[in-house]
Amino acid sequence: MTPQLLTAAALVALAAALLLAGLSLLSRSSRQTRSQRTVNSAITAREQPELADAMARAAAPGSRDRMRAMFDSTAELGRKWGEGRIGAQLLAAEDRLLVDRCGFKDLVRARSQFIFARAVLGLGLPLVIWLYLKGSHSFQVVAFGLFIGFGIGYMLPKWVLQKVASARVKRAADELPLLIDLLRLLQGVGLSIDQSLHVIVTEFGRVIPVLAGELEIAINQHARGLGREQSLQRLATGFDNDDLGAVARLIVQVDKHGGAVQEPLKQFSERVREQRRMLLKERVGKLTVKMTGVMVLTLLPALIIVTAGAGFLAVFRGLARLGT
Repeated sequence: MTPQLLTAAALVALAAALLLAGLSLLSRSSRQTRSQRTVNSAITAREQPELADAMARAAAPGSRDRMRAMFDSTAELGRKWGEGRIGAQLLAAEDRLLVDRCGFKDLVRARSQFIFARAVLGLGLPLVIWLYLKGSHSFQVVAFGLFIGFGIGYMLPKWVLQKVASARVKRAADELPLLIDLLRLLQGVGLSIDQSLHVIVTEFGRVIPVLAGELEIAINQHARGLGREQSLQRLATGFDNDDLGAVARLIVQVDKHGGAVQEPLKQFSERVREQRRMLLKERVGKLTVKMTGVMVLTLLPALIIVTAGAGFLAVFRGLARLGT
């Protein structure tokens, strides 16, 4: 390499190093500025809450209001479209149950937005496909594209909700043992059912968010005059989980008749944990079988090459000598 090329490479490396150093300084300065701004905002919010609210409104003028108005308008359109026979087709009984399982607090609004999303996607996606395919493809291709677009647009909201509902059901099943232990602990210290449920919702809402949200809805419904059994109906049947239904029935029984529940809850908790242990063993067994297949497909060829490669090469050389 000539001295000129070495000098040019050194200059390029020096420039890259200076650029990286400058970017690092800028990033550090930006982080310090954000940290200082966060600290100042926290101090202002603690000392002068009115000024902090005014600054927050000035920083984002009306953004939440605009988003809320947009969602309100979509919900209103969905509610109008959901009336009559068309609405019955857009929101069948199965879809209504699916929306209920997703845990929305305002079910009427959620159903209206589901209808709006299904109608817009069911009509909008075929329109986009038609605009893309028209003039350059045959009628059969365009018709097939319109059919596929309508099917995907019509079913996409349901697929999304099915994924959300299945994840929520799984999280509820994972949170159930902790809920049982909390109920047993709070009942053991002498709290009533109402007090126990209120403590679970307020103090452990971040630990068991799914079940705490359902219990909060049940508490609010019971406070408005609904019976305990009716208020816990959504918790008992919304997750398609027999153990959750048994917990709801136990809460109703204790609220109606009273009695000690520490021992039944302890036995129930042990049974649930034993079921989870068996499920984990089954999952480990399936993973072992899958890993065996992966090892056969990946490690066995390499093992054959390493162990029997020399023998195969010797055989091939012997056959080649015989041929010559």
